Amino acid sequence: MSPALDPVLALAPRLPSPVWRVDDERLAGRGVELRLKRDDLVHPAVPGNKWRKLAPNLRAALDEGHARLLTFGGAYSNHIRAVAAAGAAVGLGTVGVIRGDELARAPRNWSLARAEAYGMELAFWDRARFRETLSGLAEPGTVRRLEERWGRSYVLPEGGTNVAAARGAAEIVAELPDLGPGDVVCCAVGTGGTLAGIATALPEGARALGVAVVKGARYLDGEVARLHELGWGRAFANWRIDHDHHGGGYGRVPAGLAAFAEDFEERHGLAVERRYVAKMLRCVYDLAGGPALPPGSRVTAVITGPPDPV
Repeated sequence: MSPALDPVLALAPRLPSPVWRVDDERLAGRGVELRLKRDDLVHPAVPGNKWRKLAPNLRAALDEGHARLLTFGGAYSNHIRAVAAAGAAVGLGTVGVIRGDELARAPRNWSLARAEAYGMELAFWDRARFRETLSGLAEPGTVRRLEERWGRSYVLPEGGTNVAAARGAAEIVAELPDLGPGDVVCCAVGTGGTLAGIATALPEGARALGVAVVKGARYLDGEVARLHELGWGRAFANWRIDHDHHGGGYGRVPAGLAAFAEDFEERHGLAVERRYVAKMLRCVYDLAGGPALPPGSRVTAVITGPPDPV
């Protein structure tokens, strides 16, 4: 379907996203090639993996006749802003349930203010209620209670990760037609959807490497496996998650990581998002030439989003 007829496709004017080769003597000396899949350029307000994951869900919401998207996130959630922007663009109302009832009385931070500017209604819940609701989204009673408050809604989990989202992320691989043995497609991992999708679409011999940005997130391995079972009915053995480059936890950017990102920016002219992309790139450089990324590897790093505007 052409962009003129598909309101979702019209959201992404830069598809396929470009691929940049990075010339870096530090990697070349270890026999590793690096390319950047510039998904951060797909759309200014719904960039990278947010658009990849939202696109099939937006189509489902429209096809099923929904008038509203309802989702969950934290105070600075990229997903919340992306849902707000995407919903406004395709004519769907949006509701964002935000973790932390204390935020209702505080001035809006730049991220929540931007979501509201797109027309999103915000609801601030205490953490216990937030966790309980998320854990019960598969139960009809939970969805019924949400719809009693907001009306019939297409409900997305925190981060937007579900089987449809993983299928959307799999399309990244279709834009890398020359993959083969020795290729590794790398992405940051917050909820597991992007990695899960990439792994399903890789040709034989290619591998996927995810870099967890959350400390102590071994559950992510199970989440990726669960998505594979739900969506494809089988396991995939071509992926792994690195759990050693989280930088101390979600949202944390220690001095060494910040220095690495600043150096990469100066060398290669790319503004590096810190919470996800910097951790992924640092992992690639740390593993290059070792067992995980031996000489002869070609890494395609998916740049899932731009730096925060504030």
